[in-house]
Amino acid sequence: MTDLPEKTQEPRLWRSDGWTAQIIKNEDDDGWAVAMTADGAAEPALTGPWTMGRDKKNPKPLDGSVFITLVKTAREFVRRSEQQLHATLHQSITVAHGTARVTVCLDITPDEDNPSAMLSAKDDGDELLAQVRVSPAFTLNRASAIRWVDGGFARPAG
Repeated sequence: MTDLPEKTQEPRLWRSDGWTAQIIKNEDDDGWAVAMTADGAAEPALTGPWTMGRDKKNPKPLDGSVFITLVKTAREFVRRSEQQLHATLHQSITVAHGTARVTVCLDITPDEDNPSAMLSAKDDGDELLAQVRVSPAFTLNRASAIRWVDGGFARPAG
């Protein structure tokens, strides 16, 4: 026996391919919305406006081609959100130091109770030059990277 949800194809609820599309009443106005939720997720990954039906009172029913498009859109939205989160948590800047180039990286580990961050520097050969723990609120930009490298990799204040 599996824990996979059954495939459902109803006018306001479709479930298939790891996703559930549900037509819901839009609480902000008289219209409708569609919520796309990945299997096992507590909250929808994507919620958007939904088209009214011909009677201008009820929502247009879901169908196969629309569901496929909604799944594709929701997957792309989740992928972009994950990419944005990764870019926020793992930043790097390459700066000149004398005749060498140094890549400064900031890696943030999110945690509700104890977030942390590590600032590191590597040379062109990818050899670790320095590594220090910093506040997760540390801002990595060209100026802060140059200050850290030129300051001999001393732990930044704050």
